[in-house]
Amino acid sequence: MEVLVLGGGPAALCIASELNQRGVAVEGFAPEPVDAPWPNTYGIWADELKALGLEHLLEYRWSDAVSYFGEGGSMAQGQSHAHGIDYGLFDRAALQRYWLQRADGVVWHQDTAERVVVNGSTTSVSCASGTTLQARLVIDASGSRTPHIRRPDQGPVAGQAAYGVVGRFSKPPIEPGRFVLMDYRCDHLSAAQRQEPPTFLYAMDLGDGVFFVEETSLALAPGVPYDVLKQRLQQRLNQRGVEITEVIHEEFCLFPMNLPLPDRRQPVLAFGGAASMVHPASGYMVGSLLRRGPDLAEALAEAITNPSLGSAALAQQGWQALWPIELVLRHQLYQFGLGRLICFNEALLRTHFATFFSLPQEEWFGFLTNTLRLPRLMLVMLRLFVLSNWELRRGLVLGAVSAQLPTFDQSSG
Repeated sequence: MEVLVLGGGPAALCIASELNQRGVAVEGFAPEPVDAPWPNTYGIWADELKALGLEHLLEYRWSDAVSYFGEGGSMAQGQSHAHGIDYGLFDRAALQRYWLQRADGVVWHQDTAERVVVNGSTTSVSCASGTTLQARLVIDASGSRTPHIRRPDQGPVAGQAAYGVVGRFSKPPIEPGRFVLMDYRCDHLSAAQRQEPPTFLYAMDLGDGVFFVEETSLALAPGVPYDVLKQRLQQRLNQRGVEITEVIHEEFCLFPMNLPLPDRRQPVLAFGGAASMVHPASGYMVGSLLRRGPDLAEALAEAITNPSLGSAALAQQGWQALWPIELVLRHQLYQFGLGRLICFNEALLRTHFATFFSLPQEEWFGFLTNTLRLPRLMLVMLRLFVLSNWELRRGLVLGAVSAQLPTFDQSSG
C-alpha cells in the first residue's frame, strides 16, 4: 500500500479521508473500531466552519457567547463580555460520519501498533496481534502520547485539564440560551484557593433543561488534578445555589498545550496531536485538522506519484507541507505567550483576558484560530502589549509573577 495511518480518532480519520479522496491507497490501524462513539465534546467558532462550508456539522450553536473576567457576582450578576460571534459544538457522530464517508474504501485494522521500522523505501508496522504491514509512508495520528514520533525534550509539558458534567440542575447554572467561553469569577474560592493556579468555567445550555458545565485550567505542568477541578466546580455551583440533580455524562480531559514540535527529519510523518497541532493559545485542534488536512494530503498525493521516493523522502515532503516555516514561527510565538500566561496569578490572568478580548474581533478571532499571517500576528501581539497595564506588561515580558504561583498537591489527584 502507499500510506498506513495509525490511530482512529479525528486526526486519523481526517487525513485518511483526504488521502482517499485524492486516490491514494490507504489503510489504517486503530485500537478501537473507527466508528465507535467519541467520548469528548469538540467546540469551534462557527465562522471557522462557515469558511469551509461545513456548518451543517454543528449540533449546537449559540449567538449569545460571553465571558466573565470580574472577581465575583451571582449567576445573573457580574460584568459579562459579549464576544459577538457564534460558537458551536460539533455533532460528533456527524463529524465522524463525514470523514468515514470520505474514507470509503479505506481498510481499517483493529489493532495496536507496537513497532515501526523504516526499511529504506518502505516502512513496516508490527502490531500486538502479530500482524505486520508495510507501506511507502506511515502517518502517526494516534495522539500526543505516541511512542513512535521523536521530539526534543524542552522541559515539562503543560496540560490543559478539565472536568465537566452534562446534566440537569435545580436551576440553570448559566443564563438560559447562553454559551460561556470563560468565567473567571472567583467569589466561590477561599483566600488560599485564590493563591493557587486559576481555573475557569466553560459552560453552555444544551436545551431541554440540559446544561454542560466544565471547570478548566488554562495550562499547568503537571496538569490540575481532576478531583481539584471537580471540587472547584461544586464550589462554584454551591455559591450560586445550584445543585446537580442528574448526571448524564462526565467528561475528563487532559491534553498538552506546549508540546514541542516533532523532529521533522524523521522518516515517519505525524498528524494531529502527534504532530503538536493542538493550538497553544486555545487548546483547540479540529478546526486546524479541517484546514490543514487537505493541503497535506494534496502534497503527499503528488509526491507519491514519484516511484523513486521512499519513506524518508515522502515523510520530508509531508513535514514541509504540514509545518512550513511560517507555521513553525507562529507556533513558537504562541508557545512563548503560553509560557508567560501559565505563570500568571488569578488576578493578572483576568486582566489579561479582559484586555485580549478588547482587541478588534477579527484580531482575537484570528489569534485564537491561528489564521493570522505571521506579520499580522506580530502586530496583534504588539497591540495587546500596548493596551496592557504596566503590571501585565511586566508579566508578558519577564514572567515576573511566576514565583508567586504555587502548584497543586499532585498526591491527591
